[in-house]
Parts: sequence; structure tokens; C-alpha cells
Amino acid sequence: MQLASYLKLSVAVALATIVLKTGAWWLTGSVGLLSDALESLVNLAGAMFALAMLTVAQSPPDADHPYGHHKAEYFSSGFEGVLILAAALAILWAAVQRLLSPQPLDALGPGLVLSVLSSALNGALAWAMLRKAREHRSEALEADARHLFTDVWTSAGVVLGLIAVHATGWLWLDPVIAIGVALNIVREGLHLIRRSTDGLMDRALEPEVRDQIRRVLDGFDQHSIRFDHLVTRRAGQRRHLELHMHMPADWTLGRVAAERGEVEQALMRAVPGLRATIQLLPMDVETHFDDAEPAAAGPPR
Repeated sequence: MQLASYLKLSVAVALATIVLKTGAWWLTGSVGLLSDALESLVNLAGAMFALAMLTVAQSPPDADHPYGHHKAEYFSSGFEGVLILAAALAILWAAVQRLLSPQPLDALGPGLVLSVLSSALNGALAWAMLRKAREHRSEALEADARHLFTDVWTSAGVVLGLIAVHATGWLWLDPVIAIGVALNIVREGLHLIRRSTDGLMDRALEPEVRDQIRRVLDGFDQHSIRFDHLVTRRAGQRRHLELHMHMPADWTLGRVAAERGEVEQALMRAVPGLRATIQLLPMDVETHFDDAEPAAAGPPR
């Protein structure tokens, strides 16, 4: 299944869970279940925006964007984080009002059944989406999957809390649960915004990927070849590497090109989606752009 198909399925599941959770709130009058339903509205908006951004990210390069549109996925993560924070404020407002004026709950059993069913749908979809996101390094898909997992844990907390309300008769537990839900999704919203910001600011590749790059280069770092000024960055599903490759000045152009081709192919085999920019230099020449001091050879940044 393609990435876009998962997000389309996420939209459909969000619509179904909105109906189920709204029904659960309507039956019971629980502000905790109302908060759960509000979060599902965020799921719907987030999935729709993620689908739009994924479509943009997969567009081919053009004259105005010669490096492609891969970073569009980061806007999805940031947008969903902002939506989550807005939903948290709405939940907090409703919870405080109910805390000041507690109300009895009705038809708790059927309401909880609807809530559990919606959580099962979200959990199954989130698990499948997270696996696909990690396989293709999709920021939009991973953000949506993580939000769905947050929704599952939120629903579980609401259900357990409402069971406690039924067992103890403490009506104040219902709005307290809703406040806990709001604080939990605030944490998730801030996490998504931070991930989006990191991506837009060209965060370096993951440490394990940088180690893998170093191992590949170590296999060539012999026979009068050395590498330095290694810099990495992420752009959505794309991974980028820039480095200097030093070789003897008396090598022929054909030999130099062949060596660089072997390095590029080895790097792309080891790190799927990597785009390497290799500047060729004689062994005794250093080129510096914005470094105050010459950079020593070492692991990519």
C-alpha cells in the first residue's frame, strides 16, 4: 500500500471514530469522552493536511524548487502539533466548567463500548502506519501515526477513569480525567512541533546512519584516498551528505571519476535515499567555506 493510501485510510478511520466517540459522549454526558471526541477531530484535520503535504512532497523538482519538495512533510508535523495544542485548550475549558458543576453520567456501559471500539480502530491503523513511516522515512505519516497512538492511550485512560467514576460515585473524577487528557496531548503536540522545527532547520542524520556512512568511507580510506569535511542533513524522505574526497594530484581524470563513482554507489547501497555531493581535491589541497579553522577528518556531522 502506498503512503497516500495510508493517509486516506486515516481520514476514513478518523470519520468513523468521530461518530463513535461523539455517540459515546452523547449517551453518557461525560466530559472525558467529549475530550476524546475533540481529539478525533484533530486526527481528521491532521490526516487531511498530511495527505496534502505528502502530495506536495512527492512532486518532482521544478525550476523554482530544483532540489524537490521533500521538506513539505515537516509542515504536516508542525500543523498537527498546533492543532493538538488548540484541542487541548478546548478540552481544558470544558473540563474546568464541568469541575465547577459536576453532573451524573448516563448509559455508561454502551458509551464505553463505543469508545473501546474506536480505540481498537485507531490502534490497528497507527501500528500499520508507523511501520510504513519508518520503512519510507515519512515525517507526515509518522506524525499521524504517533498522534493516533496518543489517541489510543488517551481513550484507555478515559475508559479506566470512567469505570472508577462508576465504582466510586466521585463525579469530580470525570473532569479531572479530561484535564489529564489535555495535558497528555499538549506533550505530544509540543513533541511534533519540535520534530517539525528540527527538520526545517536541516537537522543532521541519525547517529546510527552517520556511523554507517563512516564505515563505508573507512573501506575506501586507503591507497592514497582520504575524506574530510563531512556534513549531513535530512529533508523529508531524502538524506543528504556533502564531503571532500582527496586523491593524488597525478591521477588521471578517468581514475578519479571511477573512484568517486564507486564511493557514491557504495554510500547509496548502504543508506537508501542518500544523495551524496562529493568535491574532489588533490591530496595537498584544502578548501574551506565557512570554517574558522580547517576541519579534521572525522565522523559526519
